[in-house]
Amino acid sequence: MPILTLKFKKDAAKIKEYKIEKGQSITIGRLEKNDIVIENLAVSGHHAKIDAVDENFLLTDLKSKNGTFVNEQLINSHWLKNGDIVTIGKHTLVFSFAEGEEIPDEDDGLNQTMVMDTGKYRSMLAKNVSSAQQAEAAQEQVGVLTFLKGGEGDIELSKKLTKIGKNPASDIVVSGLTVGQTAATISKRPDGYYLSYVGGMTKPKVNNTTVKDSVGLKQFDVIEIGHVKMQLINK
Repeated sequence: MPILTLKFKKDAAKIKEYKIEKGQSITIGRLEKNDIVIENLAVSGHHAKIDAVDENFLLTDLKSKNGTFVNEQLINSHWLKNGDIVTIGKHTLVFSFAEGEEIPDEDDGLNQTMVMDTGKYRSMLAKNVSSAQQAEAAQEQVGVLTFLKGGEGDIELSKKLTKIGKNPASDIVVSGLTVGQTAATISKRPDGYYLSYVGGMTKPKVNNTTVKDSVGLKQFDVIEIGHVKMQLINK
């Protein structure tokens, strides 16, 4: 049975190997529901798939935003051959048969590649990858809450979820009878930070506006909960 070897770029060390069983279909993409998950913003949620058809293996691009390449050639679908290098985002998947395994006849007419026009597409791809890299860089930025009232110092928002409330185990402890055990949370998402009201009679405010559900946070937004006032600064 053939093996897919996942690497970060062609000459990097192996990350993981995946065996392809006969009759199997393998999906590739950024979402966790895929058989092969590639966590990179240049990779679409459902980017490509490989179908085992008899003794052959068909790679199909699932209308991904940044395209699927085989041996540096943009493809729509392609019958994989031993040694083919599939590029998806910044990662590569090397398709190979195990040592001693019989390799199907690569001269079969099935092994024709359906090729797309790459001239204009590569220009579009460069712009898309640039946008993805910018989004990835933004995701790596860490926000900081600076106390304006009711505390001292800075709180770095490095966690995926920062809890605010009077529970002593909260990341930011705010006292007060009407403040909930967990009054609010700040979640770190790919597109920035979001503040959500959780519980208690005292609802959080952002720029003097009461938050009843969830709101996206921007640079220099002022957050108030009880007697505490903080300002968000993205470094």
